[in-house]
Amino acid sequence: MIRNYFKIAWRNLRKRKSVALINILGLALGFGCAILIFLFVQFHLTFDNFHGDSDRIYRLVTEMHSDGIKYRPTVPPGLPNVFKNDYNYAEKVVKAVVYGKQLISPESGESAYRFKEDVTFVGPDFFQIFNFPLYNGNFSDQLSAPNTAIITREMAKKMFGDGNPINRTFVMENKETIRVTGILENLPKNTLITSQVFISSKTLPKYNTWLSGDSWSGLSGNLRCYTLLRSNQNLLQIEQKMEEWSSKYRPNSENSKHYYKLQPLHQIHFEPRYGDGINVKLLWILGAIGFFLILIACINFINISAAQSVYRSREIGVRKALGSFKDQLFRQFLIETFLITFVALIIGLGLSILFLPFFNNTFNLSLSANGLLNFRFVGFITILLTSVAFLAGSYPGIILARIAPVLALKRKLTQRDAGGSLIRKILVTTQFAISIILIIATLVIGKQIQYAINTDLGYDSTAIVMVDLPKDIEPFKLNALKNKIAQSANIKHISACMTSPGAPITDWGTGVKLSKKPEEEDFLIQAKMADKDYLNTFDIQLAAGRNFTEKDSVSEVLVNETFVRKVGMNSPEELLGKPINISGDFIQGRIVGVVKDFHDRDFEKTISPVFIAQVPHNKSRYRELGIKINKTNTRKTLKYIEQQWAFYFPDFIFEYDFLDNRVAAMYKSEQQFLALTRLFSLLAIFIGGLGIYGLVSFFVAQKTKEVGIRKVLGSNVIDILGLFSKDFFKLIGIAGLIASPIAWYFMNDWLQNYTYRTQINWWVFVLPIGCILILTLLIVSYKGYKAATANPVKSLRTE
Repeated sequence: MIRNYFKIAWRNLRKRKSVALINILGLALGFGCAILIFLFVQFHLTFDNFHGDSDRIYRLVTEMHSDGIKYRPTVPPGLPNVFKNDYNYAEKVVKAVVYGKQLISPESGESAYRFKEDVTFVGPDFFQIFNFPLYNGNFSDQLSAPNTAIITREMAKKMFGDGNPINRTFVMENKETIRVTGILENLPKNTLITSQVFISSKTLPKYNTWLSGDSWSGLSGNLRCYTLLRSNQNLLQIEQKMEEWSSKYRPNSENSKHYYKLQPLHQIHFEPRYGDGINVKLLWILGAIGFFLILIACINFINISAAQSVYRSREIGVRKALGSFKDQLFRQFLIETFLITFVALIIGLGLSILFLPFFNNTFNLSLSANGLLNFRFVGFITILLTSVAFLAGSYPGIILARIAPVLALKRKLTQRDAGGSLIRKILVTTQFAISIILIIATLVIGKQIQYAINTDLGYDSTAIVMVDLPKDIEPFKLNALKNKIAQSANIKHISACMTSPGAPITDWGTGVKLSKKPEEEDFLIQAKMADKDYLNTFDIQLAAGRNFTEKDSVSEVLVNETFVRKVGMNSPEELLGKPINISGDFIQGRIVGVVKDFHDRDFEKTISPVFIAQVPHNKSRYRELGIKINKTNTRKTLKYIEQQWAFYFPDFIFEYDFLDNRVAAMYKSEQQFLALTRLFSLLAIFIGGLGIYGLVSFFVAQKTKEVGIRKVLGSNVIDILGLFSKDFFKLIGIAGLIASPIAWYFMNDWLQNYTYRTQINWWVFVLPIGCILILTLLIVSYKGYKAATANPVKSLRTE
């Protein structure tokens, strides 16, 4: 019996090839998108779930409470030792210090082998918490001595080729020689640990005595602290105990209270507040989009199959006359649906693999088709196949099964008898509404990104080259390099600085005292350490006063307009000449100027109080050069800068980036989301268009004789096109009325993430409805015009 069902199903598919093609193509596109989304969601949901005892691994983080709440994925350098030595909460506690873009020179010393790589200083306990397996050997004696390192197999290949890397050496930052003592298996992509070079923590004091010590005076973005708690610990009790540490170890910190928290390992990837991973809402949104794409394809199938049921009425009538029951007819149609769905699934799987490289490129991922070779995917695809086949096949199957055999055999079956037109209109309206919502979302996201990029940032980011400086650069060499580069006619301005004005990686918040007050202000101020050329290079405007002058010690400071408002002044001029102390005794001077506000971070955050001052030469160093160039001969100018760099720093790699690229990178996640919504909007429109084409084709065939009669009675082409299109236009209008408030609600909620945001204008709702109307009109016009211009004699000769 089952074999007979499949045989009849195959014959029916071959008989109506165009209908089968529309159904299969629509479902295949939906399946392909669903599989890609599955790979994406699976990748993110499995982050760091491969560690043993992962439920007991936590990261220690800080909530900073001052004039607001700021979240930092770090703790003071002294906290890990207190947590480990003074309490019995944890089996292991490790301090991990990450340094980005460190110059690595393998033992050969050849410049061709030099490159920059992130490195992490850790102790042996790090690999007792995180279960990254060694390629050879064991962890018993690893990282126990200074100047030793463990590297991944990939890094070993990069450093030493195919030779044995054990006990071979490399030089970091042209200073310390590091010996390789162990090789790790390559780290998986779905882990928060991204470094491939792990250096013994006993080497850290040579690089940073503050981070390697027991200070509680501040926070560093380079430091992370991880712990493996003992079983059955009370997290609330531990955090309550840590709450006491802020006042105990951080005296005079009433205006900036720190709360230290335990962040579970499995939550780190989904906590954007701390700057890690992605917002879990994105996974829900992608899952919903995948569901809606498949739903649109199912609606196509249901509508077209229900409409086509008239053509199968005689078959059903004969089957019922010969004794077939409703449940047998229902099973027959479900099997036909299953066959179509299965074929669509195979095609969709092929499409997902074909477009996987594009998907990886869009999201900067390295997903592989190997991610489909697991029980999770088998379960997912089985549920998907079964659900879609049942959803798409049930309603048309019920319609076919209930057809009255007398009407079918007498050929008196109408569309009303074959299936309710009301349900079909509801389904088509739903299809239109989903497409409109996706288009509105695409427009709003694109509008916000353009608003962020094109809005005046308060500084100039065009034609500015940012060059990384070596660590601990000698001041006389830096000045010599600056002066030499500035001699070129293609160089407008040049400045040495810690970071550019809007650098997202910098968030150095520190205490500030104004006018020798005994207590600090109740807010933190952000540092922009730079030389006197900073304002000219980045075109930052003064609101009052003058620029600072460079001296042997820091005696002059600039602040921004937000700082003026924070301290309760009515005008910038009131601050000029007032004494200011920043970060204790780090900077002591007077305010000589107030700059206009500029966006020191992305548009999600408000503009911070900012100060600009030179670096105290005995305490810190600049990290970057900002070079304003003439855009007429960019390549020649960059070549000139590189030549001067090679003369002064022959042992370091010349690396640069354009500032406007950095500004655009701040909205990378939004750009990715925009690309995805654009893609899925187009797919939704295309799948919906297939359904409209199928329905219009059927309606045109059904009304062929009616069209002939109307033409004989004097109707023109426009009248006949209106006959086919008016119902669709009504449904699009209803869909627009339903979709617009839904889209407004969700997109308005999404925009609340941004302190500075665009407006949702009326045209955002009108344009998608207009696009759907035009698409529908084109399809209806194409099919309707052929019917309207056909010879009515041919359609009426059988009457």
